[in-house]
Amino acid sequence: MTWVYIEDIAGYRDKDIELRGWLYNKRSSGKIRFLQLRDGTGLIQCTAFNPDKDNPLFKKIDSLTQESSLIVFGKVKEDPRAPGGFEIETSDIDIVQIADEYPITPKEHGTQFLMEHRHLWLRSRRQNAVLQIRVDVIRAIRDFFDGRGFRNMDTPFLTPSACEGTSTLFETEYFDQKAFLSQSGQLYNEATAAAFGKVYCFGPAFRAEKSKTRKHLIEFWMVEPEVAFAVLEDIIELGEDLIVFIMDRVLTRRRNELEILERDTAPLERIKKPFPRMTYEEILPKLNEKGSDIKWGGDFGAPEETMFGEIFHHPCCITHFPAEIKAFYMQPDEKRPDTVLGVDFFADEGYGELIGGGQRIHDLKLLEQRLKEHKLPREAYEWYIDLRKYGTFPHSGFGLGVERTLGWICGTKHIRETIPFPRLLYRIYP
Repeated sequence: MTWVYIEDIAGYRDKDIELRGWLYNKRSSGKIRFLQLRDGTGLIQCTAFNPDKDNPLFKKIDSLTQESSLIVFGKVKEDPRAPGGFEIETSDIDIVQIADEYPITPKEHGTQFLMEHRHLWLRSRRQNAVLQIRVDVIRAIRDFFDGRGFRNMDTPFLTPSACEGTSTLFETEYFDQKAFLSQSGQLYNEATAAAFGKVYCFGPAFRAEKSKTRKHLIEFWMVEPEVAFAVLEDIIELGEDLIVFIMDRVLTRRRNELEILERDTAPLERIKKPFPRMTYEEILPKLNEKGSDIKWGGDFGAPEETMFGEIFHHPCCITHFPAEIKAFYMQPDEKRPDTVLGVDFFADEGYGELIGGGQRIHDLKLLEQRLKEHKLPREAYEWYIDLRKYGTFPHSGFGLGVERTLGWICGTKHIRETIPFPRLLYRIYP
């Protein structure tokens, strides 16, 4: 018999096949046994019928416990009443292992219990659906950039210097010197952009933020494009195109998973470009009208991020932030030097910042001045300064966080569900 995955079952109508997987659930009704089998690609019902209740096949089925591993042999039958439209007429099973009593039951479990059993919680339908969508989000991101001629350039995880600020660095020993876990690949992207024109890196980032909000992880995945000679407007358009591309891909390929998550797709389906756009200065009075006490120079928090959704009912772009709250490398606006040519994209429905980026400083003297103002050691950034000495050029880029984006798409209550093994302020197990 042919070994088939559940997601490919439609191509084997009326054929004898074998499935390999785990028992998700089972029930019996007289002379019939019903098995729900999962194999990581889907869930399918397998039925076994026999007038003899002492049939050897029934004895094997009755011995199975939740999450027992087995191989099912049978014929694929189309049945519109069955989930997915197909079921298996089971002729036999091979038991690989009878599982111990499974700790995660249909009853309610607390978050701490589920996180301690994250390695098993991944098998649940909801968690499986979120992470199946994650696969497509990541594939869409790569397809988007690869399809536009970007070069994927890997950047180091161990670095000698900070990108986003020294207060959120994880420090480690690197033989006889200090090193840090990377907060971002951006600085290295700027070097590869000078060599290849348009590039992106894609990998984990580490932020030692003592935050326990539903939107923060200590270790998360980020895609970061960088484009030589691009200005702020170019990078805003690139970010809009990326979000629309990801959304179209998920809505096309993962409707079933969104239904499992009971996600209202109406807010996702109305996402089109151009996105609503305002400057930092323009949005402040609107936030104040909604009850925020934020003033010039204040950073947006969860209340303000929720208000964006109420104001726009759509993902939005906020630009021209005060220079004092942004990173040292951000290009000032010539018309308003106290602001920078930066942009943050915010999701609606209160899911927060999806993208942060903008135009980089390309003037050598200004960069040197900024490094002094931020009290950053010049020796750690000599290579970065070199980029402004040998053919400097305007350039722009951004970072998009995978987990924050995925949480918004899936409608999750907490970002911990958007990565297989989340790293949180007080959690590094399992």
